[in-house]
Amino acid sequence: MTLESNIQSLSSRIIKRCFDLFFSTLGLFATGWLILLAFLAASWDTKRNGFFVQTRVGKNGKPFKVIKIRTMKDSPKFGTTVTINNDPRITRWGRFFRKTKIDELPQLINIFIGDMSFVGPRPDVPGFADRLTGEDRIILSVRPGITGPATLRFRDEEEILARQVNPERYNREVIFSEKVRLNREYVEKYSFWKDIKYICQTIFGK
Repeated sequence: MTLESNIQSLSSRIIKRCFDLFFSTLGLFATGWLILLAFLAASWDTKRNGFFVQTRVGKNGKPFKVIKIRTMKDSPKFGTTVTINNDPRITRWGRFFRKTKIDELPQLINIFIGDMSFVGPRPDVPGFADRLTGEDRIILSVRPGITGPATLRFRDEEEILARQVNPERYNREVIFSEKVRLNREYVEKYSFWKDIKYICQTIFGK
């Protein structure tokens, strides 16, 4: 099933957006107290704003601000956005938030306002997805998501990068290329029921 005849069809877009809107609203009501506590803990732990706001590349290549709980301290020694396991920039509370995925909860706001979806390609920092060419740019035709096939495939990405001599190079040349392949396949063969499967796999760790 092609993108044009499936995910960009009116019915598919309405179903996907209604699902996102309903469950992001429900999620914000259910976890708002936890987001607030995590924000306070992160503010104390990092001595900065507990919300980490960063520019990412969204649908149609349009930049937006992703919202997460801050889990790392700034360090002038690191000039990369690549994070590895046991990264010294990660704080004590930050390690807990990353392990439990609590740091991802504020992205419910991004989903609610329409910047993101629950399922889709992970939003990249500028310099990756925005440089896609040819048919690979089909990935930019959908909203980025919190989870998806590429996210699940590389759920241990930080550990993989920690084993590399040059993590940033490995990320660009190996991991990113595989993510592009998986994300392109997700868009071209989109199914709402696959979205549900990816969400269940994310929640239950399958």
